[in-house]
Amino acid sequence: MTTDTANAERPTELKRVMGPKLLLLFIVGDILGAGIYAVTGQMAGQVGGIVWLPFLLAFVVATMTALSYLELVTKYPQAAGAALYAHKAFGVHFITFLVAFAVVCSGITSASTSAKTLADNFSGGLEINGWIDSALTPGAITAIAMGFMVLLALINLRGVGESVKFNVVLTLVEVAALTIVIGVGFYVIGRGDADMSELVQFSDYGDRGMFLAVTAATSIAFFAMVGFEDAVNMVEEVEEPEKIFPRTMLTGLGIAVIMYMFVAVSVVSVLTAPELKTIADSEGRALLEVVSKGAPDFPIDKVFPFLAVFAVANTALINMLMASRLLYGMSRQRVLPKQLGAVLPGRRTPWAAILFSTLMALGLIFYVTRDPDSNVVANLSNVTSLLLLCVFAVVNIACVVLRRRRDPDAKTSFRSPGPLPAVAAVLCLFLAGPWVDRDGAVYEIAGVLMLIGVALWALTLLVNRATGTGTGDLGELTDDVEVE
Repeated sequence: MTTDTANAERPTELKRVMGPKLLLLFIVGDILGAGIYAVTGQMAGQVGGIVWLPFLLAFVVATMTALSYLELVTKYPQAAGAALYAHKAFGVHFITFLVAFAVVCSGITSASTSAKTLADNFSGGLEINGWIDSALTPGAITAIAMGFMVLLALINLRGVGESVKFNVVLTLVEVAALTIVIGVGFYVIGRGDADMSELVQFSDYGDRGMFLAVTAATSIAFFAMVGFEDAVNMVEEVEEPEKIFPRTMLTGLGIAVIMYMFVAVSVVSVLTAPELKTIADSEGRALLEVVSKGAPDFPIDKVFPFLAVFAVANTALINMLMASRLLYGMSRQRVLPKQLGAVLPGRRTPWAAILFSTLMALGLIFYVTRDPDSNVVANLSNVTSLLLLCVFAVVNIACVVLRRRRDPDAKTSFRSPGPLPAVAAVLCLFLAGPWVDRDGAVYEIAGVLMLIGVALWALTLLVNRATGTGTGDLGELTDDVEVE
C-alpha cells in the first residue's frame, strides 16, 4: 500500500458538525455544573450578602482570558489548547509539558471535587426523602465519592463517544436544577420574607477587610467560571470557527454569569446573615439547604438533590475523559512513560491513562478527607482554581508574545482589545497568589501533583535519551489520538 493510499484511507481532519447553537449548548453545559454547587457556600462564608460580587469579578477576569483564547484559537485553529499556545509562544518543551500536566491535574482535582459534591447531595437527598434517619457519616460520604470515581473509570473504559444529543440533555438538566434554586429565591422574595438590604451588606467573617475578603472569594468563584476553555478543543469540529467561535463563547459566558448572579441573589434572599456565615460548613450541600429552607412545603426539594447529582456527574465525567486522553496523548508524544499509552484491544480506550488518573483522584479524595476538620470541597476546588489561574496566566502571556510575531501562514479574524491580555495575565497571577489566604493544603496538593508529573517527565526523558526515541513535539499533543 502506498503512502498516498494510506493517507487517503485515514481521515486527517475531524468532521465539522457543530454550528453556533450546538457549540453554545456545549459551552454553557461545560461551565454550569459542579462549580456553582461546590463554591457558593464557601463564598458566602467569606463575604456574606455581597456573594454576587465575586461571581461578577470572576466573570470579568474569565472573559478577559476568554478573549485571549479566542484570539489564539482563531489564529491556531487546532485542538491542543493551552499547551499549543505555550509551545508556539515559548518553544520550550518543559514549559509546554508543565502547562499540559497542570491542565490534566486540574481535571482530576475538579472531578474529585465533583465526586465529593455528588456524595454530599446524594446523602442530602436520602435524608430529605426520609430514606435515612440522618446524614451519612463522613466515612460513608468518602466511600460514595470514591465509588463514584471507580464508576467513572468503568464508564471511561467502556468508551464514551461525544454525543451532541446527550450533551443537550445534560445541559438542560443543569439549567433546570439552577432554575429551581433561582425560582425558590424569587418565591421567597415575592412573599416578602427576604431582606433585600442584605445584598449590599459585606460581612467580614474572616476579619481580613473587604479587599482581601472579596479577592479570596473571587479566587474561589473562579472554579465556577471555568469550562469555557474546554471549547477550544472542539475547534476542529466547529463549522466556520473563525466566524462563530467568538460570539458563541462570549454568549455562553454571559448566560452562565447571569444564572450565577441570580443564584447568588436567591441564596442571600433565603438565608439569614448567621446562616450565610456557617453555610461554608455545608460544603457541596449549600444550594440544597437553600431549596430545603425556601420551599419546605413543596416536593421540589426532594427532587433537587438528585438533579444536582446528575449535573455534577456530567462535569466529573468530562473532566476525567479530558485528563485520561491528555495523559494518553502525552505518552504517545514520549513526554510521559509510554506505558500510559496502552489501549484496550477491543474497546480501544486508554486503560492505563484511565487507571492512572483514577488512582490520582482516589488518592486525592483519601488524602483530603483523612482530616475530619478540613473542608474537602473547598480544598479540592481551590487546587483546581489555582492550577487553572496559572495556566490562564500563561495563555494570556502567550497571547502577548505571539502578537509580536508575524506568521504569514496564520489567519487571525479576532483580536482581544488593546492591552487586555497583559491585564488578564496580571489579574490571574494576582488571584493565584498567597495573599488570597488559601489553606496551606491547597499549595501542598498542587505542588505534589506537579512534582509527580515532573518526576514522570524526567524519568521518560532519561529513557528516551537512553533509547534514542526523542522527546516528541508537544506542539501537536492531540495528533494521532485515535481512542474512542
